[in-house]
Amino acid sequence: MTIADAPSRSELVRRASELVPLLKKHAIWTEENRRLHEDTIEALTYSGLLKLRVPRRYGGYEADMTTVVDVLGELARGDGSTAWVTAVWAISTWMTGLFPDEVQDEVFADPDVRISGILSPTAVGVPTEGGIILNGKWGFNTGSTQSKWNTNAAVIAHPNGEFEPIMVLVPIDELQVIDDWHTAGLRGTGSVSTIAKDVFVPSARVLPMVPVLMGQHLSVANADSPLYKAPFMPTACTTVAAVPAGLAKAAKDAFFERLPGRKITYTAYESQKDAPITHFQVAEATIKIDEADFHVHRAAGMLDTKSVADEEWTLEERARVRLDMGAVCQRAKEAVDILNTASGGSSVHTDVPIQRIERDVQTVNLHAIMHPNTNLELYGRIACGLEPNTNYI
Repeated sequence: MTIADAPSRSELVRRASELVPLLKKHAIWTEENRRLHEDTIEALTYSGLLKLRVPRRYGGYEADMTTVVDVLGELARGDGSTAWVTAVWAISTWMTGLFPDEVQDEVFADPDVRISGILSPTAVGVPTEGGIILNGKWGFNTGSTQSKWNTNAAVIAHPNGEFEPIMVLVPIDELQVIDDWHTAGLRGTGSVSTIAKDVFVPSARVLPMVPVLMGQHLSVANADSPLYKAPFMPTACTTVAAVPAGLAKAAKDAFFERLPGRKITYTAYESQKDAPITHFQVAEATIKIDEADFHVHRAAGMLDTKSVADEEWTLEERARVRLDMGAVCQRAKEAVDILNTASGGSSVHTDVPIQRIERDVQTVNLHAIMHPNTNLELYGRIACGLEPNTNYI
């Protein structure tokens, strides 16, 4: 089989940039309907951007992390929900590449397959002949209703009373969907809850979690690929960190689109661009946007460099990726807050993008794995010589 060359980073970013007007056009519909517009999914599929993390032997690109970050950041300039769903699909697609090769053959038989996933182990599997019987519920299951497969965390309840953390790969049509995604931000992500009720999962689609977190997996075909030499948590964290970084840039775009002709009501300023406070706000927001961009690219660069060199990760390096993710969220929110404050009372209308961007970046900051306070504390305790207080590192 001949494997064609993947598109360059600049080409993939160009494709993402060309989708921004479409994403903006459908942003309100996406919010109101709490899922991605079909035109958006069609455009993402046609552009090839859903193949970023598909193995090359299935026609994918096996794109490096810097490329993934740049593409997702560009999509976030159009719509935060679209970028978030695409990020989750990218992570779950990468995760599927850790399963045995025969499982990948089944999943990637569809060249445009969409795979979602959730990391919270809120389901229990009981061993049975040939696999496990799975029961449980996952919340925040992003994009699941518009996906074909789910890579979800769970635990196996062994007969000796021990619980083993695992990842499972389950067809979406074997899960029940609870339409409970009614939120203030990232409303278009369709992050509903799903339920497994006596679902049989064959052994080949059960992956032990601890080896995954340590960078070990069951794929023979992917074993030598730099993409699959990267550890799970740094990979997942850097991927989603691209979204708030892109949202901050979206806020700046939205602010400057409305700046011409705007005045500051109840003042003598007939043009907001003439006010010194505006100059200060724009400059301060720009600094924070640049800082967010630095942190997401530092994490991406470390992943790419260490994966190609096949270097071991220290605990501090793993924690630093969590630190970078927290810093991206923190700085992006600060930038959006400044520009939202500077946007005036008319910006509260739903057809003005800045209010949606503000709600989206706030929601990202509240995500359990992304919360700045949690991530800064984690890095700080490790820097001070203490053990991490989580396995998700």
